[in-house]
Amino acid sequence: MQLGMIGLGRMGANMARRLMKAGHACVVYDQEPANVEALAREGAVGAVSLEDLLGTLAPPRTVWVMIPAGEPTEQTVRVLGERMAKGDVVIDGGNSHFKDDVRRARHLAERGIHYVDVGTSGGIWGSERGYCLMVGGEADVVGRLEPLFRALAPRRGEILRTPGREEKNRTASEVSSLNETAEEGYLHCGPSGAGHFVKMIHNGIEYGLMQAYAEGFDILRGARSEDLPEEIRYNLNLADIAELWRRGSVVQSWLLDLTAMALAEDPSLEGYTGHVADSGEGRWTILAAIEESVSADVLSASLFARFRSRRKHTFGEKVLSAMRKKFGGHLERPSGG
Repeated sequence: MQLGMIGLGRMGANMARRLMKAGHACVVYDQEPANVEALAREGAVGAVSLEDLLGTLAPPRTVWVMIPAGEPTEQTVRVLGERMAKGDVVIDGGNSHFKDDVRRARHLAERGIHYVDVGTSGGIWGSERGYCLMVGGEADVVGRLEPLFRALAPRRGEILRTPGREEKNRTASEVSSLNETAEEGYLHCGPSGAGHFVKMIHNGIEYGLMQAYAEGFDILRGARSEDLPEEIRYNLNLADIAELWRRGSVVQSWLLDLTAMALAEDPSLEGYTGHVADSGEGRWTILAAIEESVSADVLSASLFARFRSRRKHTFGEKVLSAMRKKFGGHLERPSGG
């Protein structure tokens, strides 16, 4: 297939490379000419503008937008909607809010342009491992784009089938409704917005998992504290523990793999400040939980922990310290810790 890729950052460029490796033709555009030139040297057709990209693609055109969510994506989709024609497809593979997808799909549909939202997980490793794709949009349009999704997805690989999913244990109707592409690494989740909704919850869960690992390793590191009695003071090798847990433990995961890698490179993590940003999906996940009246204690706490990481000491912590001093005479340490 032929695809236009807008945005050649950390993920967009690698996605284009993976698509070209699978035999698809890519016309690429980025605000940084050097990024376009780099992909052109690898076989892509470089475009100098959105108009050039659209003029190079053969109708019906498919354009994948892989740029930061919010106003950059909003503006790009708006421009594409003004210049594309009936039967063309706009794919948003960034981290847009699912309600924005619903609005955009409705607006583009008035001109006969299709809109597909694709929650994309895989990060900078996706070019090698493949990308997990959570797709929202019209079923027939998603079906037409399936060769692209198959090329980007990790496929089954060496992952064993989940017990109970085998076709021999299901009726024909059950197998049909199961949508077996999930085992390939991509899934049509539902109508417009469903793909990004699923990706939003995915990222909310990611926050919680990351926070659990972070707190656990912090406790392990704290076991060397001189405040502890000597008989229960342990100078633990965190890199070795992370490596140990990767092998057969129930907490093994790709996030643990990355943690082990970071600790092997820098056991004290001196190269990191601990300032943890959030790209919005965690907040949106909590808002969705509120709208649905669903308790999300862990996910909420993990989001608030990220907020906390950006401040040395909050006013609230000063209030806590003041109260402790007033009711019990507890004095702050000289370091304020």
